[in-house]
Amino acid sequence: MKQKLVFVTNNSHKLREVKEILDEKFDIVSLNDLGIDEEIPETADTLEGNALQKARFVHSRTQLNCFADDTGLEVEALEGAPGVYSARYAGENASFDDNMNKLLDALGENSKRKASFRTAIALILDDAEYLFEGSVEGIILNEKHGIDGFGYDPVFQPIEHNQSFAEMEASLKNSISHRGRAVKKLALFLLDKNE
Repeated sequence: MKQKLVFVTNNSHKLREVKEILDEKFDIVSLNDLGIDEEIPETADTLEGNALQKARFVHSRTQLNCFADDTGLEVEALEGAPGVYSARYAGENASFDDNMNKLLDALGENSKRKASFRTAIALILDDAEYLFEGSVEGIILNEKHGIDGFGYDPVFQPIEHNQSFAEMEASLKNSISHRGRAVKKLALFLLDKNE
């Protein structure tokens, strides 16, 4: 029987990505599946802090093993912004397009477009807490390319590739992305624990 794990998200894009990586070994359930629809706080000033905050919030209510992630896009020319504020860069209820447009405006014609995507995952397993991280280096394109993916995917091109994340096949993106790398570390840890 597959081990049940709560992924602390209602983001269908994230859920699909994680299920594609973990689903053969684990029964991944979302907040929707548990009927949890309250706003989960994200008030820490680091990705790791936010991920832990979300995992602790759900664990305290369900007592189930769970994991949460927080992801930030860190742009060198913007001194690491939007960083921990990536999801709400253009405001609390900003759309993906709003955030991308603000980022492109902030960079303008700047030729220094180096950036990294970083994901922190906090796992609470049998009441113990663990952290995993994944990152990928790349550049911010001058305009949006591609229609797949979500978030900043249309403007982020990983190094050694000539496509944005939004132009890539899901399997390729998952194999090199920040979230994919963090989830693989999580999966290896869980598989090792299960042996």
